[in-house]
Amino acid sequence: MSERPSIRFSNLQAPSEGVLVLLAGEGGSAGASLPPHLKEVVERAAAKAKFKGKSLATLEILAPAGSELDRIVVIGTKSDKPQGDEDWLKLGGTVAAKTKGAPTVTVLAEGPEGSLGGAEAAAVASGILLRSYSFDRYKSKKKNGEAEEEQAEVAQSFTLGVADPAAGETAFALHSAVADGVVLARDLVNEPANVLGPVEFAERIAELSKHGVDVEILEEPKLRELKMLALLGVAQGSPRPPRLVVMRWDGGGDDEAPVAFVGKGVVFDTGGVSIKPAAGMEDMKGDMGGAAAVVGLMRALAGRKAKVNAIGIVGLVENAVDGNAQRPGDIVTAMSGTTIEVLNTDAEGRLVLADALWYCQDRFKPKFMVNLATLTGAIIVALGNNYAGLFSNSDELAERLSASGLATGEKVWRMPLGPEYDKQIEGKFADIKNIGNGRSAGSITAAQFLQRFVNDVPWAHLDVAGTAMGSPANEYNQSWASGFGVRLLDRLVADHYEKR
Repeated sequence: MSERPSIRFSNLQAPSEGVLVLLAGEGGSAGASLPPHLKEVVERAAAKAKFKGKSLATLEILAPAGSELDRIVVIGTKSDKPQGDEDWLKLGGTVAAKTKGAPTVTVLAEGPEGSLGGAEAAAVASGILLRSYSFDRYKSKKKNGEAEEEQAEVAQSFTLGVADPAAGETAFALHSAVADGVVLARDLVNEPANVLGPVEFAERIAELSKHGVDVEILEEPKLRELKMLALLGVAQGSPRPPRLVVMRWDGGGDDEAPVAFVGKGVVFDTGGVSIKPAAGMEDMKGDMGGAAAVVGLMRALAGRKAKVNAIGIVGLVENAVDGNAQRPGDIVTAMSGTTIEVLNTDAEGRLVLADALWYCQDRFKPKFMVNLATLTGAIIVALGNNYAGLFSNSDELAERLSASGLATGEKVWRMPLGPEYDKQIEGKFADIKNIGNGRSAGSITAAQFLQRFVNDVPWAHLDVAGTAMGSPANEYNQSWASGFGVRLLDRLVADHYEKR
């Protein structure tokens, strides 16, 4: 994988070498702290290019006269609306994109109104980290044809010049921890299924213990003892044994009920006996995107020492097909005692989550539960790839998630729940069935199914099928796996559930 760039903060001062990045406002004005001769060079180039400083527009000046700089990159910040967190992330991503390959980069983080504050500059730095990510672990040769061991690529070094470097460093310590969580989630989703099975996934999660997360791995005998027969039914067609992993971060004190996050971790989904079409099936290595987000979130909370008690639970299985695989028409009994008619073995994620959600609320009595799952293709039909579907039994939790989504750019759109949809999952031979009646409202009936296993706990279900993988690239993400959900849920926790 790409090597993480180094980032530091310093006082506002133009460098004597390397690449200089300036932020421009109205009319292309930039670099208030620049030496006069460089300021003149920039102003002349902006006038010649008719550069107006529009947000994220760029102007490059090669080998500027009168300096030893390699080049100057001017990036516009002019916008009709106030800049939010995602805007600074996009700015940082643009910095990384326009300076790719340059060994040393200095960003004078000042706009028309003066130096950026610590939080703003830290968000720019976070955007640099996220845009610099690439997953090339399995490429024996790079694009220039050199073998990997011969290339020995050196990590880039970025310096952000601000009025208060200490404030920038402090804020970046928090942003960096969240970025690490996003990168971890991306790595997990990008890994091929032959490398990352349920056992290997659990082993990766166990590495969080070095960050202070308590990790408990439940193996098949324990799952059978707990009567998690819905989850085990999905796993029975694969020779790779299932796992349920419990992560605990205790940052809020012994007397505080935890917040809880539950993830679907189907490491590969053939569809089982209800097998998927061959076209595009390779993408089903990403059917554990919900679990990856939960793991990344726990890494983020631990990394920034969040003052909250948090539980992360992921059900890890492979939905394969062999002579022992679950059949359409089978009936399984979930941990809750609910009987389920399995009419389609490709509607497996909800079976995994049924037992994981019930176990979570029963054991930990959380303040709320949020589950994430690449659950339905229907949510992509409804919302495309720019919003995750949000279903909830709690208006307060739904509103907080929506606000966090707008703040971070990981947007969610609330979808309905209602008793009229419950009728579609009533079983003929069991309590409920795992699909609705036909293709209509497929995401909603899936959510109604999950709601049967949350008891009275405030709960939200995020269907991230369109956003966790294969989502549109943007300024701070060029990866097939986006890490969607980590920043969203970290923001939810930070804004509403941490001790002050």
